Amino acid sequence: MFVDIGTCFLIADVARRVISDRAAKAAFLLTALCPFLASYVAAALTETLEVFFTTLALDLAIIGIEKLDMGMLRPWFGCGLAVGAAILLRPDGGLLLAAIIAYLLILPRRAFKRRSGARARHVLLAALVLGCVACAPLVPWTWRNLHTMGRFEPLAPRYANEEDEFVPMGFNRWVKTWIVDYTSVEEIYWPAPGNALDVNKLPDRAFDSPEQRQETVEALADYNNELHFDPELDAKFAAIAAERIRNAPLRYYVWLPLLRIADMWLRPRTETLPSDSRWWEFNDDPKWSVLAVALGVIGLFYVVSALVGLARGEPINHLWLLLTFVILRSAFLGTLENPEPRYTVECYPVVIVLAATWWARPSRPKA
Repeated sequence: MFVDIGTCFLIADVARRVISDRAAKAAFLLTALCPFLASYVAAALTETLEVFFTTLALDLAIIGIEKLDMGMLRPWFGCGLAVGAAILLRPDGGLLLAAIIAYLLILPRRAFKRRSGARARHVLLAALVLGCVACAPLVPWTWRNLHTMGRFEPLAPRYANEEDEFVPMGFNRWVKTWIVDYTSVEEIYWPAPGNALDVNKLPDRAFDSPEQRQETVEALADYNNELHFDPELDAKFAAIAAERIRNAPLRYYVWLPLLRIADMWLRPRTETLPSDSRWWEFNDDPKWSVLAVALGVIGLFYVVSALVGLARGEPINHLWLLLTFVILRSAFLGTLENPEPRYTVECYPVVIVLAATWWARPSRPKA
């Protein structure tokens, strides 16, 4: 709870630095009233801490950029510590490091045409300090994995698997050829292995032909008999996935990732609540259906406010630093086979700052 309150102040400080004092007040209010950030305070997940350190890193990066001419490295040291904490909490925190360094490296060309040589040296030194400090916490983990398992593994495995645990990559790839929503994550992706899968829960887009439907039904039946994957069964799902990708490569590489990104951003954020994930069917307890719709409307309010603020709000300093982080993270999330809305919560500090540019506009004097 105290960390989340600290996030309110940090987001307000970012808005103050890149927009105005008036925007800082609006950003604080939008953060304090945001149910998506508050809901994770009560959840045993990393989101609250991850959002805090993400915002802290962005705030310190903005301070460091403003002090570049002075050659100050203290903000970059602090930024590196914040990014390192974000990476330790969630490996995809590395996207934050990539976004900040990418923005840093274009600064000598975008601005400060005078003294460009000195400016470039300051930028490169800042990027070096940031990268070294952010990666330093990974050194003990990397050394431990080299010593114990004999392999280079600086981050946790993608699927959080044990060293000798079989990962059904064919099944995962098959899932990515059709999944676009969180509902399918709950009904198909998470239950396997260990629980039976209902083929009737698969959407029509999971099949390209009656023959492929039959192959899929047979593969799922084989899985339901054993409730686990072996290499032979996984190869069946891999073959179906390969056929579907050959039939429609654009669907696999472009349209489905875009739909997964849209679902993570726009669906009602009820994943920590008892609401039915199939909220649009309205067959849940009325209070949970009403809550799902209300949260969906609130989510649209935040996203639309950010887009309007981006288009018509006050000018924003270092806008591309904020946007680069959101774009990189969204693009990465589109490649996952488990589109969970909580993965976009880390972007909400940027959403709120952009929204504050709209809600903090000074009113025009009446004629």
